[in-house]
Amino acid sequence: MSIGEDLADARRRAGLTITQVSQQTRIRESIIRDIEQSDFTACGGDFYARGHIRSIAGAVGTDPVPLISEYDADHGPVGPMRAADVFEPSKPIKIRERRSPSMTMIVVVVLLAIIGYASYRLVSSHNNPGHPAAASSSITTAPSVRSTPSVKASPTPSVTPSNVVISVAVGQEQCWVLITRASNGAQIFQGTLPPGASMTWTEKEAVNIRLGNPGSIVLTVDGQRQPIKTVLPVTLSYSPQGGASPAAQSG
Repeated sequence: MSIGEDLADARRRAGLTITQVSQQTRIRESIIRDIEQSDFTACGGDFYARGHIRSIAGAVGTDPVPLISEYDADHGPVGPMRAADVFEPSKPIKIRERRSPSMTMIVVVVLLAIIGYASYRLVSSHNNPGHPAAASSSITTAPSVRSTPSVKASPTPSVTPSNVVISVAVGQEQCWVLITRASNGAQIFQGTLPPGASMTWTEKEAVNIRLGNPGSIVLTVDGQRQPIKTVLPVTLSYSPQGGASPAAQSG
């Protein structure tokens, strides 16, 4: 039985659809279908193919080690990697570039402001010829108005937003990591970290972190090491207000 057939059979035994596996692993459905057909061309290389096999195996509840070994036997062992390949997400993230104001428009606005100010000063100099006595004769005394004491509103105390700092250090085995924002599911990072790698993220809102091989990593949140009592793929949630008290969901 091939790698794809093993993963497809395990998925059916787990009662999961390809869509559900895609939602858990953040891997496109088309790539999962190709992998179940033992077609790894859409994975983007051997490094990402191994990471996808490990992620899918963790989602459907099967051991990824023999599948990775079979892949290495068919495609060759892991070769040298560039540092950029380790931290580059498997799916490129499109960032919408903000358009800066046109320089010509800025220059026009500045010139109009200068011309307007100069015109105002010119008109003011003609209306006030500079005779203090004549100017003072036209001044009338305004009736006194009893002022009402103003009530100063008490200042609103400022609240300094706190951050949640998450650090992942990989041990002797690689680990697939997915970090998303808890509010809208937006992806912050996705990738497979090799042995010895470490990364740190600082976020201002609650995040979810999914670990494909939690037994191989050391997880630190806000400077405190987090105990992980499972070797199966696990999802943990952290928030700036909650400190280091995660709500974990295995599987």
